[in-house]
Amino acid sequence: MLFADNLKATIECILFAAPEPITVKEMAAIMELHVEEVEELLAELTHDYNDTARGLQIQAVAGGYKMTTKPAFAPYVEKLCRPKSNPLSKPALETLAIIAYRQPVTRAEIEAIRGVKVDHLLTNLLERNLIQEVGRKETPGRPILYGTTKEFLEYLGLYSLKDLPPLETSPAE
Repeated sequence: MLFADNLKATIECILFAAPEPITVKEMAAIMELHVEEVEELLAELTHDYNDTARGLQIQAVAGGYKMTTKPAFAPYVEKLCRPKSNPLSKPALETLAIIAYRQPVTRAEIEAIRGVKVDHLLTNLLERNLIQEVGRKETPGRPILYGTTKEFLEYLGLYSLKDLPPLETSPAE
């Protein structure tokens, strides 16, 4: 069992070392503490980071928590880091938005909305692990249904799909 003085430091280390967002339940298991204790310590640590002149913050994202740089320091981090891959094209972003807001959705439904074929866009989004096959529609041909992934949430910095901005509707609707 860890001493009380080291508990927040332990959470800080776990968040720093975790390659992806980690849940409170996972942290509690690692630290052999109750979930409620970790939640309280995490809230204190988050408050500490927000109230001091630090370049890092603790962010709730994709159903868990991770340590990220504060947005004010993004220009400096961007100079350091090269993008892992090319940014998404406008058609890919449009397709991803359709999937995010209408999931589960089939290729044909996406094409009906966009008015063009989307096979190559779906392949690209699948390769980037931003979308996944979530089942098959109970209609003739049993087309594949697509939905977003945890990586999609992380890519956009969202905690859950509920954090998506509301859809804007055109005056004609």
